[in-house]
Amino acid sequence: MERVKKLLKSNTPVKWLFYGDSITHGSLHTFGQRDYAELFSERVRSELGRSMDIVITTAIGGNNTRDLLSGFDWRVAQFKPNVVFIMIGMNDCSENNDITIEEFESNLEELVRKTGSIGAIPVLQTTCPILPGQAPDRSQFFDLNMDSIRKIASVQGLPLIDHRQFWQDNSDKHSFWMSNAFHPNAYGHRAFAECLYRCLDIYDAASHSCRFYFP
Repeated sequence: MERVKKLLKSNTPVKWLFYGDSITHGSLHTFGQRDYAELFSERVRSELGRSMDIVITTAIGGNNTRDLLSGFDWRVAQFKPNVVFIMIGMNDCSENNDITIEEFESNLEELVRKTGSIGAIPVLQTTCPILPGQAPDRSQFFDLNMDSIRKIASVQGLPLIDHRQFWQDNSDKHSFWMSNAFHPNAYGHRAFAECLYRCLDIYDAASHSCRFYFP
């Protein structure tokens, strides 16, 4: 994570890219409010004064690791980012996609390799939980996928944003943060943003983009 933090203190503009599925895409379930990538852009480009930085989101609803691999050149490589935040797994864990835990890990490792090959820092992220008793086609495999993300980050020495743990530590707020069984609403995206800020040491309770209200 120190490599990423160092970029935030550099005088050189940085390109940040957010890659994933509908949870990162942030459409529909935010009801017109900002998603966590947009909040990150506000925090970095406006509040921290890094106006020359560029924040790009190429997440697409319904995607899994297969989709992220097949779309990598168009959705990531062409932008030559410095940092790629990868949040994936919610669709991979659905039994309807027939993606085993072994394939999930292999695909994620290949995503990490491809990201490094273009000179970018891959930052792995776990995601929000599934509300208890809902989405049974996903919930039985969800924790295995999240553990795989943590394992790959640990083995390869990669930065990890463990949103799953942050949400677990705030389990009493899940009904307030979720739009449905596994999509966060606008407040859930603010929870994502807070966890991200804290991991990057840029959280400030006085900041509008760090607060759980809409000015």
